[in-house]
Amino acid sequence: MIESMPENTQKTKQKRDFKDASYGQFARIGKALSSPKRLELLDLLCQAARTVEVLAAETRMSVANTSQHLQVLQAARLVETTKNGRFVVYRLADALVCNFFRSFRLLAEDRLAELEQLRRRFFDDSQALDPVDRDTLLQRVQQGKVIVIDVRPTTEYLTAHIPTALPIPLQQLEQRLSELPRNKEIVAYCRGPYCVLAKEAVELLRAHGLRAKRLGDSVQDWHAHGLPIATGAEPIRKQPGTRRA
Repeated sequence: MIESMPENTQKTKQKRDFKDASYGQFARIGKALSSPKRLELLDLLCQAARTVEVLAAETRMSVANTSQHLQVLQAARLVETTKNGRFVVYRLADALVCNFFRSFRLLAEDRLAELEQLRRRFFDDSQALDPVDRDTLLQRVQQGKVIVIDVRPTTEYLTAHIPTALPIPLQQLEQRLSELPRNKEIVAYCRGPYCVLAKEAVELLRAHGLRAKRLGDSVQDWHAHGLPIATGAEPIRKQPGTRRA
C-alpha cells in the first residue's frame, strides 16, 4: 500500500512547483531576449510594424534567419503577425513590449560602462554625441529658432513622431536641402541613442554649410518623459528662409 504524502510536505511541494513554473514562464522572455539580433528587431518594431523582408534588410540578415529570430519572439508572445497579401507583417504584441525594451535599455546603460565607451568611440564628435537636451529643444522650437527633422523611413514617421518635425528620410536629405532654412539650426533625430541615421544626417548637413545637431532621444524616450507625440502626416509648412531648388 502506497502511503500518502504528509499534508505539510504536499503543500510545500505545491508551493515549490508554483514558484518553479512561474519563474520558468518569466525565463521565456529572458531566453527570447538573449540574442543581439532579436533585441535589434524589437528596437525596430518599436518604431513601426514591418515585413520580414524589410527587417532582414535593416538588420543585414537573410530572410530565413530573420524569420527564425522573429518566430522565437513570437513564441514568447512579444510580437504578432498579420498577412498583407503574400507578405507577413510583424508588429509588437503590445505597447508594454516597447516600454519594457526601453527600460531594459536604460538598465543596461546604467549598469554597463562598456555601452557608454562604445557610444563615445562611435560618436567621436562631442557635439554630435549629446548636442541638445529635450527641454532646451522644446524651448528653441517654441521660439522658432530651430527646425527639427525626422530622418527615419516615412513609415516610422507616420506611426509616431515629434510634433512639428519635418519628415525627411536620410536617403532623401541631400536632394531636399533646399527645403531647409540656412538661418536656423537643424536638429535631426532618429531611433534613439544607438541609431546612426541622425549622425549621418548631421554630417551631411554640416558638409553643406548648415548648422546641425543630433537629438539622442527616440520618439519613445520623448513620450516616456510626458511629452506629446503625433501620428500621421502633418500639414505642409513652407519654412521661411528656404532656398529654391
